[in-house]
Amino acid sequence: MASTSPGRIWMMRMAFPFLALILIFFHLLPLDTLPSRWAPPDLLLALALAWSLRRPDFVPAILIGATMLVADMMFQRPPGLFAMLVVLGCEFLKSRVMPHRETAFAAEWLAVAVVICGIVVLNRAILAILAVAQAPLGLTLIQAILTIAAYPLVVVLSQSLLGVRKLSPSEAEVLGSR
Repeated sequence: MASTSPGRIWMMRMAFPFLALILIFFHLLPLDTLPSRWAPPDLLLALALAWSLRRPDFVPAILIGATMLVADMMFQRPPGLFAMLVVLGCEFLKSRVMPHRETAFAAEWLAVAVVICGIVVLNRAILAILAVAQAPLGLTLIQAILTIAAYPLVVVLSQSLLGVRKLSPSEAEVLGSR
């Protein structure tokens, strides 16, 4: 029951944007001045999806949207597009969560992979329709594949270091799930 206390929930709600700022900082840190031939995984997207699936009460839609909007500004992406797609993807995954039934990790990973692919395709399609300059398709695909591959690591680190575990049926009942 301790993981459903209001203090713990608000502490984790503050931890999410803090972790996002750390990830943004290290992503923007100029470690190499030459252009890279590969794109690193989007760990912020993986973190948002993992927390949305495992503890939807820790990341309300407004928090995900605001955090991703800050990331859009910092990464000089079109403001709000990626944030909107991530919020829609997270809310889709939240609606698919069944607190009373344990699902295998492979099914969770597959659902996350489908959502990441959907976000990437919709983002590229909308940017193409609006004639906005985009990264090469190869880099986008590499980033999507690496983000899908990094998802299990993000889940393990979130669970072991921060205690972001799936809700048990009793915790879900306390929080008012159906």
